[in-house]
Amino acid sequence: MSIVMNLYYKGKNGSARAFAEEMVKSGIRNQIRKEEGNEKYDYFISTDDPETVLLIDVWRDQEALDKHHASPMMKKISELREKYDLHMKAERYLSDTANNTDAAFLRK
Repeated sequence: MSIVMNLYYKGKNGSARAFAEEMVKSGIRNQIRKEEGNEKYDYFISTDDPETVLLIDVWRDQEALDKHHASPMMKKISELREKYDLHMKAERYLSDTANNTDAAFLRK
């Protein structure tokens, strides 16, 4: 069962989007994707609120997430959050891949 973190970055005047773009262009996003236990790290732009960016961040288990939080990478991320004056909201979920009753509704 993976840990899914939905992190909502909220800023002003396009700062959340600029943050996500810098995370990608600087290579930080790709470095995080290579961390042991990372299963997904993707940014999405809200169609309802252009000042909000969603990060879907998935980790194999709590140990992998804890290692990420203790890594030097977090200092870089924190510095960028400050640079762009972002505020955050987090949601945490556990994936339920064993009970895949939604498959019948998905078009592949």
